[in-house]
Amino acid sequence: MMKIFFLGVLSVTSLYFAQTYPVSAIPENLKKNANIVIRKDFTTAQINKIDEIKYQHNTVTTVLNKDGNEKAAAYISYNKAKSISNIKVTIYDESGKKIKSFSKSDFKDYANNPQGVFYSDNRILIFSYTPVQYPYTIDLSYETEDKNTIFIPDFMPFALVKTSLEEAQFKILNTSGIELKSKIYPSKYNYASVIESGSGNEKTYSYKNVPAIDDAVLIPDPVKILPFVNFTLTKFNLAGKQGTFNSWADFGTWYYKDILEPVSLSTSDIKAEVASLQLQGSTEEKVKKIYQYMQAKTRYIAVSLGIGGWMPMQPDEVHKKGYGDCKGLTNYMKTLLNEAGIPSTYCVVNSNGSPVSFDADFPSMGGNHVILMVPTEKGNIWLENTSQQIAFNHLSYNTTDRNVLAVTSKGIELMNTPVYKAEQNKEKQLLKINLNEDNSITGTGNFSYTGSQYDYNLGFVNLNSKEKNEALKSRFNILNFEKVEMKNFVNDRDNAVITYDIDFKTNNFSKQAGSSLLFRAVPIFSDNIYKTDESRELPFEIRQSFEDDYEIVFTLPKGYKIDETPYDSNINSEFGAYKLSFVKEKDQVKVIRKIQLNKGIYPKEKYNDYIGFRKKIMNMDNSKILITKI
Repeated sequence: MMKIFFLGVLSVTSLYFAQTYPVSAIPENLKKNANIVIRKDFTTAQINKIDEIKYQHNTVTTVLNKDGNEKAAAYISYNKAKSISNIKVTIYDESGKKIKSFSKSDFKDYANNPQGVFYSDNRILIFSYTPVQYPYTIDLSYETEDKNTIFIPDFMPFALVKTSLEEAQFKILNTSGIELKSKIYPSKYNYASVIESGSGNEKTYSYKNVPAIDDAVLIPDPVKILPFVNFTLTKFNLAGKQGTFNSWADFGTWYYKDILEPVSLSTSDIKAEVASLQLQGSTEEKVKKIYQYMQAKTRYIAVSLGIGGWMPMQPDEVHKKGYGDCKGLTNYMKTLLNEAGIPSTYCVVNSNGSPVSFDADFPSMGGNHVILMVPTEKGNIWLENTSQQIAFNHLSYNTTDRNVLAVTSKGIELMNTPVYKAEQNKEKQLLKINLNEDNSITGTGNFSYTGSQYDYNLGFVNLNSKEKNEALKSRFNILNFEKVEMKNFVNDRDNAVITYDIDFKTNNFSKQAGSSLLFRAVPIFSDNIYKTDESRELPFEIRQSFEDDYEIVFTLPKGYKIDETPYDSNINSEFGAYKLSFVKEKDQVKVIRKIQLNKGIYPKEKYNDYIGFRKKIMNMDNSKILITKI
């Protein structure tokens, strides 16, 4: 779904309602790879005082096809501090002729609860249009007034692939007397540029003619491709609490005092709770016992109440109710540790599959998740507090390899989360396979996962036996199991390792060739299709490093001998490495496979080199072993 950017200009709003938007006027280069074209996207932000910003927004979007329809729906969020007025929607046909107008009464009003928010002060107005035909154009305008001035939206052309932009402007009129800081982050790939004009308390930022980012293979998030502008007031308001934003230390002191300290109170019940754990041993052992106790006692339910959804629940409330969101559960865990005499730090992070860090040189409110850091003599312990199943001192791939805002009484320290190397994100696979003359195979397997591959397998934890077996069939569908059974599933939450065994049978694995059988050297493999792209326009991103170690032992049917195996191979590249080798014995052949992939954003010029690397691996995985009847 597309965010409706806060765009519009006071001086030209009336002009927009007199305009029409024929699709024929869209430049051809903006139609390429696009499902929607943002024709005009204008915002004026009038900063009047520390607790008042008025916005006027006007967005005109042409929907080219069915795939763009959902992205063009209008979403307008509001809450107790943010009011909405003067909502107008006009729909135009392909020629620019007006079809119909709508108003606020045509919007549906919902609780704004993404990701399962249970309690929330936030609400959202949604307008969606069911078109008679494509293309069509939707013209949306509205005004908002926000008392929370800590958040001024970033200005970037768009946030989704398959979206292009004709023109966007963000105009700021600052009459508050408060300094407004801004920072332009240019596109690293010269994909678009920001035009800055004006001076002093009246500035305008704009984009023109930004083509769509195609949903290409391994494309980075648009935020890593496009330019954007960030804004921060040096004095701000959040739900009646005012602070200053001159530095990270300055902001962190306010955050600690006004957001965290008021909800850091322990109780006699919590003291008794910690005492009952009878903690002994090292700091790490104590933290682990408290953490796993907290996991067993609580569950995650998103809560967006209080100061803009940023203030955690009281620890006593989490203690009594047994649930909380990332803020509440982290604060509760921090309080439990405090009672055990173990200091810890509340950390705000950008949780995303592709790492995004805070700018050390430009302080601003941000982040969408909270974790906890516990310093020890052996190093920092990192705790993800929202999962009942995740291992102790293990962060998921959504929060590793980036910095966090570590909030202390002395301010905010930017601190880096762990980086898991390829050999830490490992799958170990041991298959023992019996080859049968009827082309079927039966076998057993043992699997082990660590690092980010541990994360990918946590989904098994809450499945029953039947569901686990069905999930295995789906995951390893290339083998087309006749039957498969998962056994001995273990989630080792002390060491962040998931292991399980399988029993299986598959028909039609090998192929008859006279008195011989021919079969793949690697039974479980990727069937991705790798295509070169001579016109690649943007870089590509390998989001996770990983390492896979396979050992496959084939036992031959009685009366057969090994006739032919492929040559051993060894492929090295800047993208990673691959090795495949064979060990032949009297009635067995052992296949040893190892692949390592290196994460990173690589230039477009190297895309075909990467495809070549993956094709070589695919060809070796597809190599055949020949056995012949004696």
